[in-house]
Amino acid sequence: MSSLPPCPQCQSAYTYQDGALLVCPECAHEWSPEAAIEAPEAARVVRDANGNVLQDGDAVVVIKDLKVKGSSLVVKVGTKVKGIRLVEGDHDIDCKIDGIGAMQLKSEFVRKA
Repeated sequence: MSSLPPCPQCQSAYTYQDGALLVCPECAHEWSPEAAIEAPEAARVVRDANGNVLQDGDAVVVIKDLKVKGSSLVVKVGTKVKGIRLVEGDHDIDCKIDGIGAMQLKSEFVRKA
């Protein structure tokens, strides 16, 4: 196994050293080993439909009727959701909605309450 870090762009593990640079054979990205160590990952910022920054524990309001997959239930416009939790992935809000239960929402379909 190689002790070289994965590519910062495509996360490929097949990086190799070419002189003073590290190179990714899959996406052709080149970077210096010092830059990879010094650059901390930026904190992920989740924004609602209006551009407001969301944080864990916030209350949000649904701005569009949302069908619940695998069920005939619908989350109606104006439904208030309290105590959200931000998670990684496509659906970036984890919450519990009264009458429906635990589910995940996309931040583009809510606004901060």
